[in-house]
Amino acid sequence: MQNITVLKMPMMKTIKQIMEETGLSYKYLVKLCQQNRITHIRTGKKYLINYEKFIEFLNVGDREE
Repeated sequence: MQNITVLKMPMMKTIKQIMEETGLSYKYLVKLCQQNRITHIRTGKKYLINYEKFIEFLNVGDREE
């Protein structure tokens, strides 16, 4: 048998999509990205937020390491 590793693609959403789903403001979401408090990537001027990690952030908040 072969050992096959299956990688799950993260669901990335724009700030606009996250705003529509959560009701959070654009300014607040950008601030979270700029402070690196949520998992995201920046493509040009656009932020793409890892949706699963963002939901985890909403449920748990910042973790003190």
